[in-house]
Amino acid sequence: MTAPPFTVKYTPETAAAAPDGRLFSPSFSRNFEPITDALRPLLEGRGGALLEIGSGTGQHVAHWAAAFPGLTWVPSDIHPEHHASIAAWARVLAPPNLAAPLHLDAGGDWAGTAQVRALGPLAAVIAVNVIHIAPWPVAEGIVAGAARALAQGGDSGGALVFYGPFRRAGQHTAPSNAAFDAALRAENRDWGVRDLDEVAMLAGEAGFGPARVVEMPANNLLAAFPRA
Repeated sequence: MTAPPFTVKYTPETAAAAPDGRLFSPSFSRNFEPITDALRPLLEGRGGALLEIGSGTGQHVAHWAAAFPGLTWVPSDIHPEHHASIAAWARVLAPPNLAAPLHLDAGGDWAGTAQVRALGPLAAVIAVNVIHIAPWPVAEGIVAGAARALAQGGDSGGALVFYGPFRRAGQHTAPSNAAFDAALRAENRDWGVRDLDEVAMLAGEAGFGPARVVEMPANNLLAAFPRA
């Protein structure tokens, strides 16, 4: 089902953009297909549960559940208004493999919660446009939690996937990313475009292998770290 053409400025405080409670991410129409194509080599043929950290509107995860029916997609978010939007998208698209959203603090011990342990070893953990609009301890929490929660071992091991803008070797990849980084840091000094090398170091220390990096439109990257 195609969503109606609502346009909103998406922030954590955004109210419902449609009468049925759905929120609409302005980036969805631009990045959904490229991210989906980049995820296919990682996810096609896989089973089990995939946890999304920071599902936001729920627009992406509901559509991904339809695109990858072999996986159980588990959204999560810390904002209650996002839970309502995720539930609204689930009602509209009705993918049978989309679980109810979890309330998780990505910077905390989310992997140790009963609700995550009940999922069993995860096939993947994915965070889309999260770590640059959160303090660095959130990135640390996502990596540490994924190291505990993902399935381990060879080709059957899980993967930790980040998508968004990144610096590489300390340098921005485009002037637009530099401007975006400055705007983020002006809004909150703990936010900002992260350096992929620093994320990779963090992942390596937690037991992940080198990232598979895919260059994406609009100067974004998708980085998938396999669980060693």
